[in-house]
Formats: sequence, C-alpha cells, structure tokens
Amino acid sequence: MKQKISSGSEWESKVGYSRAVKTGNLIFVSGTTSIGENGDIIGKGDVYQQTKQCILNIKRALKKAGASLEDVVRTRTFITDMDEWEAFGKAHREFFGEINPAATLVEVSRLIHPDLLVEIEVDAVMS
Repeated sequence: MKQKISSGSEWESKVGYSRAVKTGNLIFVSGTTSIGENGDIIGKGDVYQQTKQCILNIKRALKKAGASLEDVVRTRTFITDMDEWEAFGKAHREFFGEINPAATLVEVSRLIHPDLLVEIEVDAVMS
C-alpha cells in the first residue's frame, strides 16, 4: 500500500505529485527546495542556508512517513552553480556526516524559481 505525503505546497497540486511516497519500508522524497512553511524562499543568494532548509524540509516529510534522516540511503542534489559545492557540502555534512548516504551532486542551468539555488531529493529505507 502506498502512503502519499503532502507538504501542502501549491506546486504539488499544480504539477500533480507528492512531497514523498512511502511503500513498504521505502520512502522516496521528491525534489525539495528551500521554500519555508510560509511559502517564502529561505536563504536567498546563500547555497549553505538553502541546503540546510532543503534538508529540514526533507526531515519534516520523512517524519510524516515515520522515518528520520538516519534512514536516508541516497541523496541527489541539483545545484545551479557547481562553484558553490563547498557551501553545499558543509550543510550536507552537518546533517549526513555520520549517516554517509550514497550521494550525487549535479549542476543544472536553473530551477523552477530564479532565487532557488539548490534542490535535493532523497531515498530512505526504514529498518
């Protein structure tokens, strides 16, 4: 049975997706940006702050699914400027430094809003 998890974001209904989907012990979290609970972009112009907010948003989705960041086995990150990899890496390490999931970092030309610099998706396996 699939459990669909929503963040309440307007994008979910506009595009037709869920923030996360849980099936069995697997959780797949959609690409997540630094949009805060009030709909504002957190950390404009700051890859480090945006990465932290992305991960906090992911953490909230995982919690709704009964999981935590410790269950994450893979992160996939899309960044608009690869020269900012160290700022991204610093924030990623703060959350995942002990977990050490498989990880991918890819530069993209842009995200859905020009102020968004980072988007992260994760896969998790609940033990």
